[in-house]
Amino acid sequence: MAANWLKLLSIGVFYAIILCTGIWAARRTKREERRSPGSRSEVEIVGGRNLNIWVSILTITATWVGGGYILGVAEAIYNPTLGLVWTTAPIAYVLTFILGGLFFVKPIRAKNYVTLMDPFQEKYGNTIAAILFIPAILGDILWIACMFLILGGTVSAVIEISSTLSIGISASVAILYTSMGGLFSVAYTDVIQLGFMFVGLGICVPFVLTTPQAANLTVAAVTKLYQEPWIGKITTEDTARWIDGSLLLILGGLCYPAFYQRVLSTATDKQAQLTCYAGAALCPILAIPSIIIGAVAASTNWNQTSFGSPSPYEQGKSGLILPIALQHLCPVYVSVISTGALAAAVMSSADSALLSAASMLGRNIFKNIIYKKASEKMILVVIKVSVIVCGLIGAALALSTNSIYLLWIYGADVLYSMMTAQVICTFFLSQWINRYGVVSGFLLAMVLRTLVGEPGLGLPDLLPLPWDKIQDDGHKFRLFPFRTAIMLVTIITVLLTSKIAEWMLKRGLQKSVDKMNTNMDYIAPVQRDEEEEEKLNQTQT
Repeated sequence: MAANWLKLLSIGVFYAIILCTGIWAARRTKREERRSPGSRSEVEIVGGRNLNIWVSILTITATWVGGGYILGVAEAIYNPTLGLVWTTAPIAYVLTFILGGLFFVKPIRAKNYVTLMDPFQEKYGNTIAAILFIPAILGDILWIACMFLILGGTVSAVIEISSTLSIGISASVAILYTSMGGLFSVAYTDVIQLGFMFVGLGICVPFVLTTPQAANLTVAAVTKLYQEPWIGKITTEDTARWIDGSLLLILGGLCYPAFYQRVLSTATDKQAQLTCYAGAALCPILAIPSIIIGAVAASTNWNQTSFGSPSPYEQGKSGLILPIALQHLCPVYVSVISTGALAAAVMSSADSALLSAASMLGRNIFKNIIYKKASEKMILVVIKVSVIVCGLIGAALALSTNSIYLLWIYGADVLYSMMTAQVICTFFLSQWINRYGVVSGFLLAMVLRTLVGEPGLGLPDLLPLPWDKIQDDGHKFRLFPFRTAIMLVTIITVLLTSKIAEWMLKRGLQKSVDKMNTNMDYIAPVQRDEEEEEKLNQTQT
């Protein structure tokens, strides 16, 4: 019982440090708002485009190396149905950042955009941008819920308190500092959280490796001891599914609004590219502790530990193997420090999703669609309120399910299946597409993804695909790479429908609503409030 109180105190101390850092960063935001030549909302959303390069590198890394990453890598290694060969996230994220730095940084920064939705709003207008906003905001909210659920499960796994209380406290802390300071609060707390994770997991690795209950890792990698070898295997029929999952991580990350929020917060294109390349180098390095802990857990006779029998996998707790290993394979004092650091680090992804969702709601929906005469002060209020609302929705979703995997995979599905094609077409094929193609592609992607089904969400799997295997419960096990197929079909549909629409317009068979704009007509100018006018006058004098 004393150990539980110590762990609870450890988590409280780490949370307090995070909250104090967020409050300090919020004060920095106020100072930056007064000094920045840009609007106050830009300071809130992209840090006035002047974020320190080192802070930028660490915050983009922390956004990816969050709770889902560090717990997910350990889970995949430990899970006897997966293993190392299925743990594609570390390499996939390297490719995400490299591709982002090479091809996506310059298009999003070309016209001083503020959010990922700006280029869509510019090119297709408010109505279509509002439609495309749906998968973007849905992906963010599902990600927020996933992070809160991980927090609740992590804390409740090592401390005898309910996951509901843990989710409530964690969500409150993340919502509070994110709403107070915007990007500066998120970025600087990310730096602290990344440091906590690196130190907290780093100090436990030697103790996990020397636990007497674990067999030799090299032997357990290729030999069945307490469970299947942790290196895993890919059969011929699994190859397409493995490729599909890898591409989901690689390309899906390039549709994540928080990625663009980070590259837009730097002063120059070169700094933004450097941020991406540095993130590519750090992501696999920071996965090493999780890989080691997952491998040791797969090599451990859990009946000889304080956890007892049956094993975590047999109890359906593979997703929490990392905190379980910290609790049962490390000394108490190491477990106390590591647990607190782990819980605090999980927030680094939740706060990023909170801010990106709120930014799009405040700028792209409220200012550009609902109330175009909104002042800076009004936009800031809407962003802060949106942080609270999105956080509460995410917490409610986290309390309504126990499946971390379900939230993560469906959130990733939404972005990959419905947004990847739109981002690629808008950034690189804009001269061949128009709004008719974009709408047709989006609707087709939505219909196809719905027909493929998702049993965990109650969506029936109606669409038959090649290589389907019928399971005992009657549901189809999909071996066909349907996510990538939907993405490719969407690109083809966008291009083909755009061409047909253009042909029809030229022959007068359809009325032209208006031509595609290449300026910011659809993005309403910000109405300055009194504070902004005073600031502008001081600058001019």
